[in-house]
Amino acid sequence: MTKTSAMIAFLLTIAGAAANPAKFSSGIAQVAVIELYSSEGCSSCPPAEKWLGELRDKPGLWKDFVPMEFHVTFWNGLGWNDRLSKPEFTEREYAYASTWGTKRVYTPCFVRNGDEWRPKDASADARSGMAGELTVSIGDDRVCGIRFIPGKDLEGAPAMYVAHLALLGGGIASKVTGGENNGATLKHEFAVLWLKEETFLPENQGPTLFASIPMPKPEGEGAARFAMAAWVTRYGELEPIQATGGWLH
Repeated sequence: MTKTSAMIAFLLTIAGAAANPAKFSSGIAQVAVIELYSSEGCSSCPPAEKWLGELRDKPGLWKDFVPMEFHVTFWNGLGWNDRLSKPEFTEREYAYASTWGTKRVYTPCFVRNGDEWRPKDASADARSGMAGELTVSIGDDRVCGIRFIPGKDLEGAPAMYVAHLALLGGGIASKVTGGENNGATLKHEFAVLWLKEETFLPENQGPTLFASIPMPKPEGEGAARFAMAAWVTRYGELEPIQATGGWLH
């Protein structure tokens, strides 16, 4: 093969890859959603974040479980302002606490499929139920087409469903110069950098539900890698029904 023909083949390969959007799919069985509520100002959080970060090397990542790390704001006034924290993440943890019948929030706090949870209670990748298939296709314009076909476990229970989409950052390091972790360099995986939701609508009058959400360009916070996570809830509820995700680069 000449250099010219090799270059043409290479360019055609790139063009073909660009024309085919990235696609992630859950399969039919329920994928577990593991959430960690954390803060750089909390001295008890680094071990919990280390456990979550180690899920990166587990074979069940994305197909059996989807991990996410939400940084809350209620430690920010105690000597260190966590740059990854957002008020909406704090509100999310308070909303979970309310469903558990309490007003108390804390870090580190693990949530698995909407329930307060500890990693020692069960494996991260334990599955249960035929939740349905969730598929996300990401176009070149970063618009995500999200489709959900409810499974057998949801039959006979008409409901409105909501699509949730998160951009995750990994390989993030922070040198902490105040608060309980003063002097430590903290490392973060699966940190939620951006989050948005959209209500599903029927597609072509069939069983498939569809939502479209533009996703920002994967960048920022010094992340070495990025991933996306998507999950489904019933309208007005927090408990994930189905989820999927995957690496962006």
